[in-house]
Amino acid sequence: MMNSKVVPKYALVAVVLVAFACSLASAYDPSPLQDFCVAIDNPASAVFVNGKFCKDPKLVTADDFFRSVNIPGNTSNKVGSNVTAVTVEQLPGLNTLGISLARIDFAPRGLNPPHTHPRGTEFLVVIEGTLHVGFVTSNADGNRLFTKVLNKGDVFVFPIGLIHFQLNVGNTKAVAFAGLSSQNPGVITIANAVFGSNPPINQDVLTKAFQVDKNVVNYLQQQF
Repeated sequence: MMNSKVVPKYALVAVVLVAFACSLASAYDPSPLQDFCVAIDNPASAVFVNGKFCKDPKLVTADDFFRSVNIPGNTSNKVGSNVTAVTVEQLPGLNTLGISLARIDFAPRGLNPPHTHPRGTEFLVVIEGTLHVGFVTSNADGNRLFTKVLNKGDVFVFPIGLIHFQLNVGNTKAVAFAGLSSQNPGVITIANAVFGSNPPINQDVLTKAFQVDKNVVNYLQQQF
């Protein structure tokens, strides 16, 4: 049986994310030319639109527009966080609608490491716990850092393409939901991309870029 105390939290998320969707659904992804276009991997008898084939509308069901994110993600990892994405890959009904969602679970002191979304602005809602969040502006703006400590019910926006992060500064778990202005916003985790690329980036490039000894670069690459 669902705990009645949980309902208000998710009601808040629904209201905020619906408002976000209404304002940003057409902010980046192309606007749909039909009521819906449920994604399908099999191109047979389908129409190619916005990067995904459309399922025959006559075969669409309610399940194409549904996905549960009630189960907490596993935060037993090096950074102490877990992101449960709900993009067009997980929820086909999002195809052409220009929005997606993510649930972020944090262990005590857990971190969602610095990363970017190349195709979407992020709107974060804290459901439980206290998060220290921030983003860094572009080089032309002087790489300014904007930070804020968020508590339950607080919201924060991370502009499209800018590096940002979330850190649980509490001694208890934290949960947040994020709405994104793309059905497939993408994610680039900075440390993984720089030190864990395949094949590895030439160490001469990284030692010059970070102004550190090659042994430091070698150590960092081994971590990824």
